[in-house]
Amino acid sequence: MRVLGVDPGLTRCGVGVVEGVPGRACTLVDYTVVRSDPDADLADRLFNLDVALAELVARHRPDAVAVERVFSQHNVRTVMGTAQASAVAILAGARAGLPVQTYTPSEVKAAVTGSGTADKAQITAMVTRLLKLDAPPRPADAADALALAICHVWRGGTRSKLAAAAAAAGGRRGGQR
Repeated sequence: MRVLGVDPGLTRCGVGVVEGVPGRACTLVDYTVVRSDPDADLADRLFNLDVALAELVARHRPDAVAVERVFSQHNVRTVMGTAQASAVAILAGARAGLPVQTYTPSEVKAAVTGSGTADKAQITAMVTRLLKLDAPPRPADAADALALAICHVWRGGTRSKLAAAAAAAGGRRGGQR
């Protein structure tokens, strides 16, 4: 399974692509950070992100997209920008016909480090170790995006298989009535 992970942001949007299967080590495909000028018009920033994500989806041909779920922060302006960037990422996956899953920061932290309260340094260290990288991915937005992709391979892949098995079992039961 190839997963494109997105750590949404208007100024810096981390994107990471990994391949793997549940229960096994993942392999790095690529990572980058899509940047936009904080002084640019909002519409231009969102358009820039949309174009960049569409290009990355087309180039890497992922099987799924994992996006960090926006959570409540005290700074409403930051939440709005992150939510808008998140919507663009979700749309990029949907436009390509891909399954899109969102994960809370604590779900990602728990999947990658074993603790839902891990800090950014711990996430970066574990992503570096899990992907057997020579150096930590920089900036942290890239490491967070890779963590999202790893989380989806390990959790979302299993979740998808369980849903497919449940649907198949439901279909068999439905035919027996």
